[in-house]
Amino acid sequence: MTDTPSPAYLTAIRTSYDAVADDYVQLVKTPAELDPLSRAMLAAFAESVRAAGPGPVADLGCGPGRVTAHLAALGVPAFGIDLSPKMIELAHQAHPDLDFTVGSMTALPIRDDVLGGILAYYSTHHTPPDQLPTLYAEFHRTLVPGGLLMLAGHVGVDEPLLLRPTQGHGGHPVSYESHLIPVERIAELLRRAGFVVTARLVQAPDEGVEAKRAYGTLLARKPLVS
Repeated sequence: MTDTPSPAYLTAIRTSYDAVADDYVQLVKTPAELDPLSRAMLAAFAESVRAAGPGPVADLGCGPGRVTAHLAALGVPAFGIDLSPKMIELAHQAHPDLDFTVGSMTALPIRDDVLGGILAYYSTHHTPPDQLPTLYAEFHRTLVPGGLLMLAGHVGVDEPLLLRPTQGHGGHPVSYESHLIPVERIAELLRRAGFVVTARLVQAPDEGVEAKRAYGTLLARKPLVS
């Protein structure tokens, strides 16, 4: 981790999620309540990591730790990192047997070539597009050769979509932005960061949700040889 001040967008994310944390836990679906395709992609990621067996899995942007615990229940040695201290506090309370740490995806407190897998589950869409290469470079740096990455989250359909919500979970004021870019663009950025994209899934939004947004999942691998 660096000692330089956090960019404004990181401060906005941290402050906003600290504010909504208690309501977030009550309002957001548990892994068991996810749709079948989302559960299947998580299961496929966990099975692939178990088969490769190269190291632990970091759940980045883990929130209250529900998906971290889900991975652990699937037999994956998982731990969580989140920018929000309140989220990490709730994760510790709910899952005292797992490790959770406050940290930023932009400068992970992890050595090079350590992780067998990284999960970024609905946790990167607040990152400005011009900062995504920094995130993906950190993912690549910390994964072992052959390590696996799963990205899932809100995406744009035909073009990037910028959302500036004023209220978050429970009606609390928030100051973050959501940058929804198409899956194809995410895949290209991952390739530029040195990943091999192995699968992608785009799901239509729920009924009543703006048609220009969707849910995207990508699986990628750090090559064995650079």
